[in-house]
Amino acid sequence: MGLLLQIPAPGIAGQCKIQLLEVPVTMNGLHPTITAQINGKDALFTLDSGAFFSSITPAAAAQYQLRPDSTRRQDIIGADGPTTMKIATVSTFTIFNLQVPRVEFLVGGNDSGTAGLLGQNVLRIADIEYDLAQGAVRFLKTTDCKKANLAYWAKPGESYSLMDIEMATPTEPHTIGAAYLNGVKMRVWFDTGATTSIVGLRAAERAGIKPGGPGVEEAEAGAGMGRNRVKTWIGTFPSFKIGDEEIHNARLRFGYIGGIDMLLGADFFLSHHVLVASSQSKLYFTYNGGPVFNYAAALARAKSETSTPETPTSSTDTPTADAITSDASKENSAPAPGQSDTADAPALARRAAGYAARHDYEHALQDYNRACELAPKEATYFYQRALIQLNSNRMEAGAADIETALNLNPGYIDAHFVRAEIKLRQHAPAEAVKDLATVDQLAAKEAAIRRPLAGLFEDANDRKAAIAQLNLWIAHHTEDVNLPDALNSRCWDRAVLNEALDQALDDCNAAVRLRRNSQPVLDSRGFVHLRRKEFDKAIADYDAALHADPKAAFSLYCRGVAKSLAGKGQDGSKDMSAAIAQDPHVVEQAKLYGIDVPRP
Repeated sequence: MGLLLQIPAPGIAGQCKIQLLEVPVTMNGLHPTITAQINGKDALFTLDSGAFFSSITPAAAAQYQLRPDSTRRQDIIGADGPTTMKIATVSTFTIFNLQVPRVEFLVGGNDSGTAGLLGQNVLRIADIEYDLAQGAVRFLKTTDCKKANLAYWAKPGESYSLMDIEMATPTEPHTIGAAYLNGVKMRVWFDTGATTSIVGLRAAERAGIKPGGPGVEEAEAGAGMGRNRVKTWIGTFPSFKIGDEEIHNARLRFGYIGGIDMLLGADFFLSHHVLVASSQSKLYFTYNGGPVFNYAAALARAKSETSTPETPTSSTDTPTADAITSDASKENSAPAPGQSDTADAPALARRAAGYAARHDYEHALQDYNRACELAPKEATYFYQRALIQLNSNRMEAGAADIETALNLNPGYIDAHFVRAEIKLRQHAPAEAVKDLATVDQLAAKEAAIRRPLAGLFEDANDRKAAIAQLNLWIAHHTEDVNLPDALNSRCWDRAVLNEALDQALDDCNAAVRLRRNSQPVLDSRGFVHLRRKEFDKAIADYDAALHADPKAAFSLYCRGVAKSLAGKGQDGSKDMSAAIAQDPHVVEQAKLYGIDVPRP
């Protein structure tokens, strides 16, 4: 529910007035989320300032019984290339406590656990303030404020940055400004939908960083709206300057993201309080403290005696590492600028989620403790505190909070899922399966949780149940970027069971077509051929899998088995011996899947 306030802008001559609508936002990891309603039913959306239009996933469209208009399509060009999306109309969409009739959504994109994205067609209704660390966005309607300082939250004497942004239009609604990477001017997009900031491949090269360069590491492939993955790397950029801030030695991801120089993602927004003043074509921001990019690695480096954390300084003053660490610690130990401690449990929980997203578990736990004290019957707070406890290796405390959450809300799907994870860690698969069965009963058949649910059934060695979950997920995610992984999992499960091998091969073939040269998929298909006694084909797949990853001991061992069964005993023995030298447990693993060493 929004909160309407009217406040004067500080230190301004004239009659500038700001009318403010505050909307709660909860960080789910590095995804800022807002709850809305689709035809009266709750739906969680990701707040995505980088999306020009709001969208809903195909699975969510099916879940909420929306019928996309097959005659209307929209071509989208994202970081991973072009994709085509259909359009669906929601009869009544409720957001910010307002009911809006006949709202159109693009239908497409990948399932990240929310119904979809809220884009600029919603966000640019007014100037917008992103205070994600405190769990809020605020829409500002200004009067007589063209030349006013709109950083109203900044304390007297506190510095803030002010920069020009490009004028937004209905066809180009994105928030775009200029920054300098290693002294090279960059056109940067402010994108809350990107979990981490990323530099374009060509822009990184202009700044002197490229794949294969000193200190550059390959990173996990990224994904956009389409089903293609984008290769990325991580490199150290000596200088990143934006507004009056300069960040030294930032470890930034870079890769192909279309024609965009750089996306500033949710990591940047969490470490800053940002106001996009489209009415002035300006952007204001203040620094909240702590690392700006790559939180987990930056916090680890902050504890090192020889490293400098990625924290911004004045562009004209470079303090020592000790000074930076001290300043960051002081900022992080207090509420964000313009905020004070609160006795409001929902606000505390949202702030705690902001801390958790930045891997600051100590302060997150403090806020969740207080929220649980103030609202002892709210299951969500105990569940969220449990996640913090578990991430901090406090297993007993985390398990106790999960039990409390389920006592308060027996139908809490996520809590049942986490309790199953705990039971599996405790080597109690039968108990875990009870919770997994409950999740299966409670979740919508189209829900994103079906794929991770399949993974836990696999961990509990109930592969038939895992296949049932994958059947549901695959049926509703035919264009999702994770489809090859799901097909591969179903292929592997069938091969382990040694059942429906024709269908298993179909799944693996489909996964290979979608993701060529994938070591896990090639390994799975090799296993299917091994089960089908197609030894030459198995050897060919294991050859390809080992070309993709020469250190894959299991693929090497299975190739040895296939060679031995094909009558190439000497070569097979060499492969198996080499695999055992790499991983002494590989024989035990093979036996677990029913792969016996052929006898001479």
